[in-house]
Order: sequence, then C-alpha cells, then structure tokens
Amino acid sequence: MIHFLYLVGFALFVSVAFGIFTNGSSKEKFLSGLKTFAQFLVISLVLAWIFYFLPW
Repeated sequence: MIHFLYLVGFALFVSVAFGIFTNGSSKEKFLSGLKTFAQFLVISLVLAWIFYFLPW
C-alpha cells in the first residue's frame, strides 16, 4: 500500500510542475496537470496489472 501512496505523491508533484510550466491559460494549465496526473495513475496501474502475471 505504501508504494501506491508514493506513486500518488510523485504523480501529484510532477503533474503540478508540468501544469505550472505548460503554456496557456490557467484553465489549460489546470487541465494539463489533471490529465498528466490521471495518465500517471492509469498507466502505472495497467503496468502493475501486466507485471503481476509475468513469471519471474
């Protein structure tokens, strides 16, 4: 569970930074940060689900 919290924290900080440095209006910056945050979480969870089934 702690790994998921680290993932959410990292995604939040990086998304805020990406949103701040994005060109555009405040609304576009907010939507860009929100989209980046969602992409971090979804892609990470999909990869975790795929890696769960790989035999190591």
